[in-house]
Amino acid sequence: MKILFISLGCDKNLVDTEVMLGLLASRGYEMTDDETQADVIVINTCCFIHDAKEESIQNILEMAEYKKRGTVKALIVTGCLAQRYRQEIIDEIPEVDEVLGTTAYDKILDAVDAALRGEHEVMLSELDALPLPDTRRLVTTGGHFAYLKIAEGCDKHCTYCIIPKIRGNFRSVPMERLVREAQELADQGVKELILVAQETTLYGKDLYGEKSLHTLLKKLCEISGLRWIRILYCYPEEITDELIQVIKEEPKICNYLDLPIQHANDKILGRMGRRTSKQELVDIIGKLRSEIPDICLRTTLITGFPGETQEQHEELMEFVDEMEFDRLGVFTYSPEEDTPAAEMPDQIDEEVKLDRQAELMELQQEIAFDNAQDMVGREVLVMIEGKVADEKAYVGRTYRDAPNVDGLIFINTDEELLSGDFARVRVTGAVDYDLIGELL
Repeated sequence: MKILFISLGCDKNLVDTEVMLGLLASRGYEMTDDETQADVIVINTCCFIHDAKEESIQNILEMAEYKKRGTVKALIVTGCLAQRYRQEIIDEIPEVDEVLGTTAYDKILDAVDAALRGEHEVMLSELDALPLPDTRRLVTTGGHFAYLKIAEGCDKHCTYCIIPKIRGNFRSVPMERLVREAQELADQGVKELILVAQETTLYGKDLYGEKSLHTLLKKLCEISGLRWIRILYCYPEEITDELIQVIKEEPKICNYLDLPIQHANDKILGRMGRRTSKQELVDIIGKLRSEIPDICLRTTLITGFPGETQEQHEELMEFVDEMEFDRLGVFTYSPEEDTPAAEMPDQIDEEVKLDRQAELMELQQEIAFDNAQDMVGREVLVMIEGKVADEKAYVGRTYRDAPNVDGLIFINTDEELLSGDFARVRVTGAVDYDLIGELL
C-alpha cells in the first residue's frame, strides 16, 4: 500500500512528520510522492499565521479531490490545524477520514487502520502529553543534516501566539533520549544536528530544575559522527553564561544563534507579552558579540502589531540599523483568533504592514550585502549540499547559514565533491548575500 505524506510548516512539524514516516515504514507501507498513485494521503498541517492556515486548507481541499474520485482510499489530517479546528475539518470536509491532534501523531498507524475501515473520527491525546514512540525517524532532509526537537510546547504566552493552546505547556524531552536519537542520526550519516523547539533555551528546566541546554550540548558534542551542531529558537532573556561558554569552548557548535526578538520598542514589546526590553536586547547582543566575536546572529521581527505607530516603526528601523543582524526575517502581524492581540484596538491596515515590512527588508538587504562583502578573502569550512546542474560548480553552506533560511556559497572547481563533504574554501566574491569561493 502506498502513502503520500505532505508536511507543512516549521522544522519542528517536520520532525513529527519524520516520526510518523518511521512508524509507517515499520509497518511496511511504501512511500510515494505521486498523489495519483497513493492509496492513503496524510497531511501534517500548520496554522501559526493566516498564510500558513490558508496553505494547509488548500492542500486538504486539493487532496480531497482524489478521495472524491475514488483513487485514494483514506485521507488523514494531522498537526496544528488539525488540533485547532479538528471538529470543523471532520464536519466540513467529509472526504477527511481521520484527524490527529498535535500530541497524537504516534497514533498514525491506528488512524490509517481506522480510515481504511471507513471510520471518521478525531484522535486526541492530552495536550501536555509527550509522544516518544520507540521508532527510528525517516529523515527527509537529504541525510546530511537533521533536526533534533528537544522540547515541545511553550509557557511564554505571547499575546499574538496561539502555540500554547495547540501545542501545550513547555516540556523537555529527557536528555538520554535525545543523546540516543542523535547517535542514531549520526549512525545514519547525519553530520549537522540542528536543535529546535518552541524555545530551546529553557531546555531541562522542567525536568532537572535548571536550564540544561549547555549540559545537553556537551553530551551531543561527544558523538563522533557529528561535525556541526546548530541552535535555533533561543529566547534572548533565557541565554545563560553557561550556554555562551559552551558555544565558545566546543568546536562542533556553530557560532550561530537564532534570537527571535520580534520588536525593539518597549511599549510594543510589552503589548506583545515579550520578556525583554530594548536595553536588555542591546545588552545580550553586545555580550554575545563580545564573548564570541565571529558569532552570526539571526532574528525575526513582527511589523504592524496593533497600536504600532510610525514613530515606533522608525525606532525599530534604527535598532536594526544599529544592531546589524547577520540574518533577519520580517513577518507582518497576523491576527489569530483566541489570542489577546487579535482583540486589541488600533489594528493596523494591511497595506501599512506591508509597507513597513518592505522598508525593514530593504534596510536588512543593505546590511546583508555589506556583511557578505566583508566575508571576501576569509577562509571558511563549508558543508557541500550538491552539484550545480551542468556546471563545474558546487553549492554549500558555511557555519553562518542554516539550511533553507540563510545564504549559500558557490564553489567553482573541477574536483569531484560529494554531498555531505566538508571543504576548506576561500571566499572570493559575493552576489547579493550569497558567496562565491574556491577550494583551498
